[in-house]
Formats: sequence, structure tokens, C-alpha cells
Amino acid sequence: MSGNVTLLSPIQLGPNNLPNRMAMAPLTRCRAGADNVPTALNVEYYAQRASAGLIISEATPISRQGQGYPNTPGIYSDAQIAGWKKITDAVHAQGSHMFLQLWHVGRISHSVYQPGGTAPVSSSAIKPPGDAMTPQGMQPYETPHALEPDEIPGIIENYRRAAQNAMDAGFDGVEVHGANGYLLDQFLRDGVNQRSDAYGGAIENRARLLLEVVKTVCTVWNSDRVGVRLSPLQPANGMSDSNPEATFSYVVEQLNRFNLAYLHVAEMGKDQPGAAGPAFELRKLRKIWKGIYMVNCGYTRDSGNAALAAGDADMVAFGVPFIANPDLVARFEKNAPLNEPDRTTFYGGDARGYTDYPLLGAS
Repeated sequence: MSGNVTLLSPIQLGPNNLPNRMAMAPLTRCRAGADNVPTALNVEYYAQRASAGLIISEATPISRQGQGYPNTPGIYSDAQIAGWKKITDAVHAQGSHMFLQLWHVGRISHSVYQPGGTAPVSSSAIKPPGDAMTPQGMQPYETPHALEPDEIPGIIENYRRAAQNAMDAGFDGVEVHGANGYLLDQFLRDGVNQRSDAYGGAIENRARLLLEVVKTVCTVWNSDRVGVRLSPLQPANGMSDSNPEATFSYVVEQLNRFNLAYLHVAEMGKDQPGAAGPAFELRKLRKIWKGIYMVNCGYTRDSGNAALAAGDADMVAFGVPFIANPDLVARFEKNAPLNEPDRTTFYGGDARGYTDYPLLGAS
């Protein structure tokens, strides 16, 4: 990687020619409408941010079972597909590209969301710490049901169908969410996965579900339109692993086989060494990965450019900066000051703190 590559340099992502290396990170905002269908407000929000080289949608449940937060837009009904199609049309009209993030929260749910009011599912029957965000307010998490071997093909099929639905909704690709303590991560890391069958124990077994999901999604999409997100050191949602370096080195080596669009490594937890298991230098994964490597977690204009110049990344995903600055690309281009984010409006609500942040020169 030459030192003159910046966040504003173009990059080829599979068949997609991106005008810059800035991705809008997946951001849960809890503002979908009835039946978890995207609304006109969501269309406006994404269209405002379409100067990003790539927009990765907010995490999107692949099924009702996969939901764990209020008003998160799904990708399992015809109405949801139609709602998302309006968003992808608006983003494409601005010349940008958009991937949908495929999400199953696993145990980070509550029976209030589950079909028939059953328990949420996970790799093992281990209750997560903390409280679930429900329509009735915060409620303690429940002990999940450990998925039986004969239930797992149904989960994989839900990913396949959701990937097809994302294609029907006009997306340019999909990102498999294997991070942040949700279902696929609950299988990957041995702090939660206590299974003794083909999906537990050795890392080859714990990685099996993620790899089967990716393989299946790549039967719907060409693999160069599929990304994967991992968070090796993320302690959130009660996650840990006895040897994250070995676990995630293996996973990244195996993912190389697919020739994916990119690997998206969320670096949360690197500032809390040991919080999710023995810390290691995440750049080691960069050396293993043979494709486009995207980083995320607190990057600024300067640190993002530095990461690209050093060859530590090919793309940088920005979260909070895109929430507060729909025109983040233009602000970075001009090295202009950024809007302050209003954290009280991150989750749920209306246009306030969602589509009303001022553009450059309009404040």
C-alpha cells in the first residue's frame, strides 16, 4: 500500500467501483415502522449519507426469531423488501453503493420478540448479563434455548432466504454479521459456546456455523459481493474467548477461501485489554487476510488516513461521525469541523437526531 492512499481515494470492491474508502458502518437506530418495515424517514436518512463510498445498512434481522431490539427493520417479509427497495433506489440515485447486514441476535433477545413467546436461541443455554431493550422497557435477559443440531439447518436457510430478499430489495451485496456477541459470535467464542457436538469444542467446530452461513450466502450472491464482520476483542453482550488470537486467526484463514468482497474487523475492546480474553495485536489478522480489509472503531479523519497510508487497512468504516454528519465525506475533504452527536437520540424516536443534523454551511 503506497503512502498516498487516503480516505478519499477510490477503490474497487468486487464489481463495485467506490469513489472513496469511507464506509458508513452498520448503525442500529430503532426507527423502523410497524411490522419492522422501513419508512420514508429511513429513506431520507440513508439518502442524506449516500456520499459514503459504501453504506452498510443497520443490522437487519433475518427472521422474527433473529430480532432483539424494538423497531429494527427486517428482511423477511414482502413489505420489508419493498421498504428497503425505496432506500436502495434513493442511495443508487446519489451514485453510492449499499450492502445489507444480515443479523440474528441469538440470545440477545427476549421472549416478547420470539414467535409464540418462546425463549431466544443460542449456542448454549447461558443467560447473558444485563437487560434486553423491549417495547415494554428494559427487562432482564432470559436463559436461551441451546439450538439442537436439527434446528441449525433452518437457521442457515433463514440466512439464505434473507440474502435472496436483500438481492430482491436492490442491494449491491450483503455483510454477514459475525460480531458483537450475536448468534454467530455466540458459536465462535468459547466463553458462550459450551457445546460438545459438531458445533462446539475445537475452533473448527465453533467456526462451523459462520462458515456454513457464508457458504450458503455465497450461493445467492457472488462471493465478491459478500462481506463478513468480526469483533475479536469485543466484550459487549457478555462475550469472551480463552484464546481470541487462535480463534480469529483460524476464522480469517478459512474465510480467505471464499474470495469475499471484504473482511470488516470491528476493533471494540482493544482499549480494554483482557476484557474479552487475552489481548492480541489485531493487525495480525490483516496479515492473514488476502483481500480488502476494513477497520472500524473510533477512527477520525487523521487516524483513518494514517491506517490507510501504513497499509493497516484498505477501507475505514465510520459510525457516530456519519450519524451526526450526513455530509461526512465533504467535511473530511475540506477538513471542516464536525457536528456534535446527540447521544440521547441514537436509539428510537423521530426525525430529531436522525435526519435533522445540519449540512456544511447550513448550521
